[in-house]
Formats: sequence, structure tokens, C-alpha cells
Amino acid sequence: MTLPPGAKVLRAVGGGDINEAFHVVLADGSEAFVKTRAQAVPGEYATEAAGLEWLAQADTVRVPRVLAIDEGYLALEWVARGTLSANGIEEFGRGLAALHAAGAPHFGAPPHSPGNPRFGSLALSNDPTDDWPTFYAERRLRPLAQIGAERGVLSRAGVAAVESVCERMGELCGPPEPPARLHGDLWQGNVMAGEDGAAWLIDPSAYGGHREIDLAMLRLFGAPSDRVFSSYEEVAPLAAGAEERVGLYQLLPLLVHALLFGGSYVRAAEQTAARYAG
Repeated sequence: MTLPPGAKVLRAVGGGDINEAFHVVLADGSEAFVKTRAQAVPGEYATEAAGLEWLAQADTVRVPRVLAIDEGYLALEWVARGTLSANGIEEFGRGLAALHAAGAPHFGAPPHSPGNPRFGSLALSNDPTDDWPTFYAERRLRPLAQIGAERGVLSRAGVAAVESVCERMGELCGPPEPPARLHGDLWQGNVMAGEDGAAWLIDPSAYGGHREIDLAMLRLFGAPSDRVFSSYEEVAPLAAGAEERVGLYQLLPLLVHALLFGGSYVRAAEQTAARYAG
């Protein structure tokens, strides 16, 4: 465990699958959430901090401030937990639309990010591409399929299905859109309620991408309410055919979960890939 100098631990708290996490008081008296891990990947916490700061610059959905950072820890503003209110849910939908609309300079890494995003033990490249279909195929799905093949997690048919989806990506992705400012790992657990009932975004894997990715992942793992999506579309309606693309964009988190956890996620990923393989 590595903590900021002079920090005093108040209690351990949930920190996700791989980190330890603590509610602490820093040397200046401020309360903080600190995540830490032995042998953290160099630049890992700096990358997360850069993503948080990039999301915060949009001034839409609230994001905890970065208080201190080191190779061994990340200290964030302490946010006391509450429950999302009905108004908070609607504000989150509208705020997410505004966050996406804040945009990104390209499909790929956010500005000033020192490294690539991590999904558990998996690292994926955020090297920019000129268009979204290329990014989604070459920076996300194809690398995951290759890892699945190397580890023997995916069947030959499953790998072939993902490869086929990648070949068809240009026709599957729908109308071109400018790069959106994505949270990048938007499941319900990363939408936290403050004491006032409003939403905070935590634990991003931020990058410039297609906005339907965030929405599809939120649908996959349980959104706070369907009202999130209707509130989103009141501000920023989705392009025609978006409902048919939900599974296409859920393929990314399904493959990640298949590689990290196996089990039913493997079957779900392979079935989803087969649906879009043509």
C-alpha cells in the first residue's frame, strides 16, 4: 500500500477489481479517496488522472478533482455517496449528451494522456485513426480477438466472427459522426450518486470515439433508469439505426469481460459477434 505523504487512513472502501482503496485525510486536512496497488503499471494512474481532468474540462457531469498522484497511488476529491434522484437521473442523461458533444480532437487518445487505457489487466492502444470504423476495428475488437485466440478463451469460430465484423465495420457503424468525448468504461458502477442525488463519473478509460459506445455499455450492465436514455435523446437524438447498433457496440465490453472473467461472457461475446458477422 502506497499513500500520499502524511495521509491518515480513516477506513478501507471498495476500490474495484484490482486496486485497494481508502478514505483518507491528507496532510492539508482535506478528505480524499485514494486507490493504490502494488506493482501498478507505470503511468497507469497518470493516464486515469488525465482522463478525469479531460472529462472535467467539459463542465457537464461532475467528476472528482485529482488531488495527488504518484506511480503508486491516485488521490481524488472525496465524494460522500447518496442515491440518484429522479432529477439527478434526468440531469445525468442531459449531461452525458453535453459531455459527448464537447468532442475530441480525433478518434483515440485524449490530450495529454501519458499512456493507454486499461480494462482490468488488459491494455488497449489509443493511437489515433482518421475514422471511427478503423479505430473500433483496429484499436479495440481485433486486438481483443487476438488476445482471445492466444489465450484459448475464444473458439476459432468466435475469433473468425470478430474478424468478419472488423472487415464489415464500414457498413455497420452507421452515419459518420465527429469524435465524442467518451468516459470509455461507462457501466452503472462508474456512475456514482452524491449526497444531493446528482451523478458523478468515476474510473474512466477516456478517449475520443463514437458516443453510442458509452450508451451501449450503460445498457449492457444496468443503467440507473431508462430515463437516462430518453433524457439524452431529448438533447442529442441518435442517428437512424442506433437500436440495431447497440449489440455491435456492446461487443467491446463483452470481449473484455470474456477475457477477464470467462464463463457466460465468452458465449455472449461470440454470439454477438456472429450476429454482425454477416
